[in-house]
Amino acid sequence: MTVQRLLRALAPLLALALLTASAQAQAPKVINFGVQPAMQPIYIARAAGLLAPIEAKYKVKIEFKSFSYGAPQNQAMAAGALDLSSAGMGPAIVAAARLPAKLLAISVLEQTAIIVPTDSPIKTVADLKGKRIAYPGEGSQQYPLLVTALKQAGLTLGDVELFKTKGSDVPTLVQGKSVDAGITWDPHVSVALASGQARVLLKAEKILPLKSGHYIGNGVYGRTEFIDANPALVEDILVAIIQAVRLINAQPEKAVQMWTEQIGVPAEVIRFSLKEGISVFDEDVVPTQELVTKYVSFLKDAKILEPADAPKLSLDLPAKALARVRK
Repeated sequence: MTVQRLLRALAPLLALALLTASAQAQAPKVINFGVQPAMQPIYIARAAGLLAPIEAKYKVKIEFKSFSYGAPQNQAMAAGALDLSSAGMGPAIVAAARLPAKLLAISVLEQTAIIVPTDSPIKTVADLKGKRIAYPGEGSQQYPLLVTALKQAGLTLGDVELFKTKGSDVPTLVQGKSVDAGITWDPHVSVALASGQARVLLKAEKILPLKSGHYIGNGVYGRTEFIDANPALVEDILVAIIQAVRLINAQPEKAVQMWTEQIGVPAEVIRFSLKEGISVFDEDVVPTQELVTKYVSFLKDAKILEPADAPKLSLDLPAKALARVRK
């Protein structure tokens, strides 16, 4: 076969290869963002169209990967399967301390509460002595909050019976009176309260007020390699999150509808959470060193962090993002 005939024979294959290479070059890079089916501002950012311009600007696709709680999110990040993540502040700080990851923002305040059946005779934490309490495990941030609340009431873990379960199951157990009390996070707290079969015994802000009189409930964090390689992109995503927080506070009913569509939680539950301040939103998402130091001390006292653990923070990017939104 002559060279010319060989080239003619290979022409379709060469054209296909070129088309494939071109498509691959044009295909947007995927950014995997870990989320939970909770009232996280990143969902509002997506629903409000705040992420679309970022995707177009950087030729990326931001894909949400959903998890039921923080531990598997951190496992996914450790495996390189997540670039950014939004989870409870406990898991966020653990990731920043033990993974090649950095804390970027505090996106939700409050969120956690101890709940009891509506008609329960329990009026104070001291009344929990000898009672059965549902909780989501010792690795959760709810565990040290419970331990701290008991300590503040003059009780120890030996004074109560703990029942380990999934955070999402706590409302059912409390409403059905299978336990005397339970501690969990939103939207599970609001699910229980909105049913009318449960009430708040104690909110996290009464246990550990850290920021504006509230507990810090949810953090945004990411792989150090990804953040360092894409600072402008990460800053723009933080801007979108802050803008989403502004929307939540300025147009709560619009946010309710967006969350309902995004995470499938009934509108009345989300509306209840916002009205009662179960989840609280502050546009100042910057995780200051002083604030994180206090929270780290709390986690170390609870043995969730080791004495040598030192979470890594990204302070400049959220500060720049906040300044841009407030201009």
